[in-house]
Amino acid sequence: MIPDNHDEAPTLRSVAEKFDDDHYPAYTTGRAAEMLNTSAGFLRSLDEARLIEPQRSSGGHRRYSRHQLRLAARVRELVDRGTGLGAACRIVTLEDQLREARAAVEPRHPPGEPYPPLRGVPPHRPD
Repeated sequence: MIPDNHDEAPTLRSVAEKFDDDHYPAYTTGRAAEMLNTSAGFLRSLDEARLIEPQRSSGGHRRYSRHQLRLAARVRELVDRGTGLGAACRIVTLEDQLREARAAVEPRHPPGEPYPPLRGVPPHRPD
């Protein structure tokens, strides 16, 4: 239950937002390795290859985000198919960059719909 105290609400809201944050470092090395069905050493090798750079806890332990785990899972898939680790990391890096580039150029409104009016600019009225 959310307390009625309005001073605490922003803190609770910001904590809740972390659940949806794909880049929040929520997973320890052990838990990440378990989820990916791999070893902690494999995850460390991805850190050494600079594919993923996990954040560190105050105690110095690696912490991984869901985004990083998806990249690691893709590398693992390629390695299991016989691709070398370096090549797999490069492939995944390029795939990720392509995904980001495509997202950057996606239309921000549905096709065929008119663009929303610009703020501060009066709507065009035909004469």
